[in-house]
Amino acid sequence: MPWPVLPAVATVLLLCLPDQRGDVGGGPHVTPADLASVGLVGYCALRLLRDRARPLTRTAAVALGAPALAVAVATVAADDPSSALAGFARCTQIFVLVPIAVVLLLRSRRDFRWVAGAVVVLAVVQGAVGVRQYVTGTGASYAGRDVRAVGTFGPLDVMAMATTVGYGAVIALSVGLALPPARTGARWPRRAALCCAAALLVPLALSFSRGAWIATACAGTVVLFLHGARRALRVMAALAAAAVLAVCGLGAGSGLMAERLDSISRVSAAPDRSVTDRYSLWAAATDIWRDHPVTGVGPKGFAAHRDGHASIGLSAASDTAGAGHAFQREPLLSPHNMYLLILSEQGLIGAVALLGCWSALLLRGLTRLSALSRAGRAPRLGQVAVARRPVAPRPAEARSTVARRGATGCGAAAVGLLVWQAVDFLYADIGGPTTVLTSVVIGLAAWWALSPTALYDAPPTPGERAAPTAPASDQPRARLRPPYGRPALHAADAARPCGPSSGLPPARQASTPRGGPNAPAEEVRR
Repeated sequence: MPWPVLPAVATVLLLCLPDQRGDVGGGPHVTPADLASVGLVGYCALRLLRDRARPLTRTAAVALGAPALAVAVATVAADDPSSALAGFARCTQIFVLVPIAVVLLLRSRRDFRWVAGAVVVLAVVQGAVGVRQYVTGTGASYAGRDVRAVGTFGPLDVMAMATTVGYGAVIALSVGLALPPARTGARWPRRAALCCAAALLVPLALSFSRGAWIATACAGTVVLFLHGARRALRVMAALAAAAVLAVCGLGAGSGLMAERLDSISRVSAAPDRSVTDRYSLWAAATDIWRDHPVTGVGPKGFAAHRDGHASIGLSAASDTAGAGHAFQREPLLSPHNMYLLILSEQGLIGAVALLGCWSALLLRGLTRLSALSRAGRAPRLGQVAVARRPVAPRPAEARSTVARRGATGCGAAAVGLLVWQAVDFLYADIGGPTTVLTSVVIGLAAWWALSPTALYDAPPTPGERAAPTAPASDQPRARLRPPYGRPALHAADAARPCGPSSGLPPARQASTPRGGPNAPAEEVRR
């Protein structure tokens, strides 16, 4: 494992440890992963002091630094600035410091794969624990039964396992679709990645988290279309057929899961208690923002202003039990919508800064993926004719194709994770042990969108400068149309000079037109 990414990998894997929080009170809850994230930021700072190089590009500094400036303004303008300092530190850690540290420590796509692989391992571990909880009836309480899969996070963070499993499913799907098919390479990596993505859907369904279901469906659809529209339509048709078979033929949709799925569309006609409370919290956050439209009430200020703006139908707390914990009442201290939370606590300044940052990351990530797609296309303008027989790629071209596939997999995973988080924030906000995992995921997306090292497949060795994947080398092998019956030339050889010093074989030198493939007909005849 590369040493620079070890702190990021440790931050992710430490979330496998069971959560020892026994109650919802007692102040802030610090997990080992939070301490590891502090070490990650400190290690990155030491490397910057040692290298004495400009850490970020101008675009990256503006995109990642804008949320820090916004939350600082909201903290100064808060009704109680002293109590808002804790929220300032948390928001800066999650949205600024940890993502910047991830961007600076990742040196190539190989490092990206190490961190993304750690997220998949975490998802597999938590998903296996969640499935065991459902089978043995030792999960969190849901509808009077201890069947809700929560992993090692406990009933106080019922969405933590769903978040982790959703991240892992998106990464595994992106990697599986990017790997070469079985006829051109080894069979097991592609099959293992796709099977892992399918297996992670089981604990995701058993989590009974509607927001995570919707976010995973949206992110998975985006990832499928990033790898090709035809493939996306085929996979979606197969998934629809499998869902119909599972529901109608096997009866898998009966019981609690079908009721939970049906409650997604039942938002006005007798919704359940959680939906009613969520609407009340959303209305309270909107009213708070109307009273403080520019800078909000300050970080961590929603809980203090909630009761003055919420309706009388809002519950004071939600019931939690099961998974080794006694019955408790968990207070509703956030609106369960990240965008409304930012709007109420940081006003328009914070909302514009955060949404602008995420929009820039998404746009630049898609732009980089589009550039990779254009680099893999054959030249046009009538200069290229498809060969009747397939031409075997040269070793260098095969390596370039593999590098382009790896870059597409990393880019699709980064964009998919950002889409997943953007959709999930419509139904959730930061809080709980997986908050630090969210910061690492934002860092992965920011690295792909903003870092120049995303062009490198492997970090450079000491004394060597790594060369990015050249767009010209990613073009597939094609034949130039030969003039007047001459033998065809490879596109890669067309730009080379002719003659004894050209480096071409003697047969190629004899068959190459003096003026090149685009020379006038009179010069070719001479």
